[in-house]
Amino acid sequence: MTEARQAAAAPMRIFVRGLIGLLIALPLMALLLIAGAWAREAWLGARPIPSEAQAATPASIERGAYLARVANCAGCHSVKGGAPMAGGLPLGTPFGTLFSSNLTPDPETGLGRWSADEFWRAMHHGRSRDGRLLYPAFPYTSYTEMSREDADAIFAWLRQLPPVRQTAPAHQLGWPYRWQTALAVWRLMYFTPGGVPSQDQPGASVTTGGAEADGLALARRGRYLVRAVGHCAECHAPRNRLGALEDAAGLRGGWVGVQGWIAPSLADPHAAGVQDWTEDEIRQWLQSGWSPRAAALGPMADVVAESLQHLSDGDARAMAAYLRGLPREEAQKAAFKPAPPGQLGLGRLVYAKYCADCHGDQGQGRRIGGQAAYPPLAGNRAVTLEAPQNVLQMLAGGGYAPATKAHPRPFGMPPLRQVLSEAEMAAVASMIRQSWGNQASPVTEQDVLRLK
Repeated sequence: MTEARQAAAAPMRIFVRGLIGLLIALPLMALLLIAGAWAREAWLGARPIPSEAQAATPASIERGAYLARVANCAGCHSVKGGAPMAGGLPLGTPFGTLFSSNLTPDPETGLGRWSADEFWRAMHHGRSRDGRLLYPAFPYTSYTEMSREDADAIFAWLRQLPPVRQTAPAHQLGWPYRWQTALAVWRLMYFTPGGVPSQDQPGASVTTGGAEADGLALARRGRYLVRAVGHCAECHAPRNRLGALEDAAGLRGGWVGVQGWIAPSLADPHAAGVQDWTEDEIRQWLQSGWSPRAAALGPMADVVAESLQHLSDGDARAMAAYLRGLPREEAQKAAFKPAPPGQLGLGRLVYAKYCADCHGDQGQGRRIGGQAAYPPLAGNRAVTLEAPQNVLQMLAGGGYAPATKAHPRPFGMPPLRQVLSEAEMAAVASMIRQSWGNQASPVTEQDVLRLK
């Protein structure tokens, strides 16, 4: 009888011993991971600066102003109605709210006491002047590929701005994201400082001249603009649950922060890929935000207005060459599912009342005074994206294409959030996604509620 009890208890003893071993091993593994992360940070912090800072000249300051516009620094470091580059803009993330820093040369709250070496280390290593690790909402994961010369030019321009004394609010992050140790572990897993391009490499630096170059050099320069200066992957690449970019080079699309928009894939011609466009069409779209094929709306309208419209013709051509040459990767779409007839009927009524005057009875769009004013919905890739969030955002919040030199007076769309019910919004979204040859999944009231 005793032997039988012992035999029955043996599996329990094995389980308890294994559990105790696991409870001992997990903290040890965590300590080893933390020690490795901080050892790596110490090694990165001790690495020598690769080259001496470039002296600030009128030409480098002008170039830095251009680079800062292309990089859209003001988009995150300026509060609307506030002083330019003085920071304080709240940046919502799934982990809490971050506040952008003051980039003016104020000695107490800005960059006044920074050196060019310290600025380059922030851009390349994601480390502040005081050694603090920076959160990757500041896109050093992309800027790490920027050349020293370009970083110095941006710094030279920032140094001549009027100083503004303004302290950014403290970040509001949950546990454990507020800990520098958690950030060090994240960087160990997901961040590797890039190589430092030199000036003799085609595409390594950005100029405002737009000099002629062969196709290979143009595409290499475009790669640098797209991946480093423009940091397009920060929106157009997917992220994992810890916020790390997955396959930044593929530009397969991603979520735009917590704003509820999707940055479509630039690899898929059925999403936002431009492999079938001409380089001139891409260049004109980048600088104007408008073409018969597509209009920049939502967060992308801000990017065009504040950044891309300022591209020189040469840089716009370079970006066009690179984007046009991205490998095609068409996403597999789910089998087409027709919307219920009753929902489509309601959608037609809503469309006739609120949409047809601008977008046409057959979704053909509308021209005013010979100018394309309202985009067609028939065959519109933004309408037929696999996920309907962007269509619902436009219906709910309305919006305008960007006002640019090439397209100074865009026509806009009023918000319908307070006009349409969830059922009506879902119905008209389903109707335009399944009319005039469009074939995309129907939209449900739950989709609308998730948006709200």
